[in-house]
Amino acid sequence: RKSKITASRKLLLKSLMLAKAKEEWDQEIVDKQSEKERYLAERVTPLHTSGLSLSQLQDLCRELHEKVEIVDEERYDIEAKCNHNTREIKDLKIKVLDLRGKFKRPPLRRVRVSADAMLRALLGSKHKVSMDLRANLKSVKKEDTEKERPVEVGDWRKNVEAMSGMEGRKKMFDAAKSPTGQ
Repeated sequence: RKSKITASRKLLLKSLMLAKAKEEWDQEIVDKQSEKERYLAERVTPLHTSGLSLSQLQDLCRELHEKVEIVDEERYDIEAKCNHNTREIKDLKIKVLDLRGKFKRPPLRRVRVSADAMLRALLGSKHKVSMDLRANLKSVKKEDTEKERPVEVGDWRKNVEAMSGMEGRKKMFDAAKSPTGQ
C-alpha cells in the first residue's frame, strides 16, 4: 500500500530543498571568491611604490606594460583559436545536417476522405452538419461552351464605333483627325 504525501508536506519539502540549494549556492560563491583571492596572491606580488624615485617608477611602468602586452597577445591568440574552433564546429554541423538529410522519402499514397470525415477529424465531435460540396458546384454542359466559342472575324475598320467603348474617345479620335485633314 502506497502512502500519499499531502500537499502541505510537499510544500514543506520543496521549501526545505530550495533553502538547502540556496545555502549550497552561497557557499559555492564564497569558495570561488576565496580561490580567486588565493590564486591572485600566489601569482601577483603586491606593488611597493612608496619611496621609489621617478626613474624607478618609470622602469616599473615599462615592466608592467610589457607584461600587459604579453597577456594581451595571449588573449588575442586564444580568442582567434576560439573563433576558428567555433567556425569549424559550425561547418561540421552543416556537413552532418547535409549527410543526415540525404534519405529516400517513401512514396505517398492517395487517400480518399470525404468532406464530412475531414471535418469530423478536424473538429471532433462538434461537427454535426453534413456538407455536400459537390451539390454547390455549377454544372456546365459541353453544348453551352461550344455555342459561346465561335466569333466572327470581320473588317476591323467597320467595327471601330462598336469597339470604341466610350463615345468621348471616338469624338477625340475624330477631333484629332480633322485638323490634319485641313
